[in-house]
Amino acid sequence: MIIGACSVELMIYESNSLKDKRQVIKSIIGKIQSRFNVSIAEVDLNDTWRSSQIGFACVTNDSMHASQVISNVLKFIEGDGRVEIVARQIEIL
Repeated sequence: MIIGACSVELMIYESNSLKDKRQVIKSIIGKIQSRFNVSIAEVDLNDTWRSSQIGFACVTNDSMHASQVISNVLKFIEGDGRVEIVARQIEIL
């Protein structure tokens, strides 16, 4: 069993309140869950208006597949114009 995990810190440009931030993050998380079938959640920076940290993971039997899934999720996040990836940490276990 191979576990691919990634933590991503995001800068949210459209956010002027916690409500705005949560709308953007909830939208991104929902789209990623349905499209890539990964476990994902906001894991830190919950009370910061313009920043968020999300974590996601996938379980597979091939480390190459785990890397590919993580790469595809990161490309999807980068393609969303509402946020920018500030930092990322990837682990394949």
